[in-house]
Amino acid sequence: MSKRAVLEVIALDVEDAVAARAGGADRLELVTDMAADGLTPSVATVAGIRAAVDIPVRVMLRLADGFAAGDVGRLVGAAREMRAAGAEEFVLGFLDADGGVDLGAVERVAGELEGCRWTFHRAIDRAADRDALRKQLDGLPGLDTYLTAGAPAGVDDGLPTLRAEARRRGEPGYEQQLLVGGGLRLDHVPTLVEAGIDGFHIGGAARPQGWDGPVSVKAVAEWRAALGD
Repeated sequence: MSKRAVLEVIALDVEDAVAARAGGADRLELVTDMAADGLTPSVATVAGIRAAVDIPVRVMLRLADGFAAGDVGRLVGAAREMRAAGAEEFVLGFLDADGGVDLGAVERVAGELEGCRWTFHRAIDRAADRDALRKQLDGLPGLDTYLTAGAPAGVDDGLPTLRAEARRRGEPGYEQQLLVGGGLRLDHVPTLVEAGIDGFHIGGAARPQGWDGPVSVKAVAEWRAALGD
């Protein structure tokens, strides 16, 4: 790879954050409640992790399972609280009932972030039209990443889409980094790297004991080595 690939690791608490950093993670995605696929963490957890590690942390803005925004006022309030606790980067993504991007909700929340960098998460994998979603979001301040597996079921099914989107990098709606996650395995890495993808996101793969166990320094280091230093 011409440049160091980004390795992002899901962290639930300070212990996870410290272990991920020690293993070579470049960035954290901070969430709570993985039974709901990751919700907004507490202010105390955000502040604790910002004090404990010196790598970027992207904080999830999501109130409930699924991809509906729910109470947008609460989301805006959560964003404000997280920023006050030291959060500088975020993760969000909302769809309407028809599978289109909920542009109103995204714009309101992104507006509260005032240019902070953020990722549109795997809601894109459930969108009725991925290309239309990207073009609708094109130009929103701070949006620099799409977290995607390429398909709802995960990377195995999504590889053709990921390759195709990587080829379009730089086109309107496709300037953002592709951060691949969702059923991602080490054996996917050579194919993805060959396609020009340089962002990798792991959660369960960093936890040999499952979600009830902590992030493993060794597991993260194995991914770091596979992606190159």
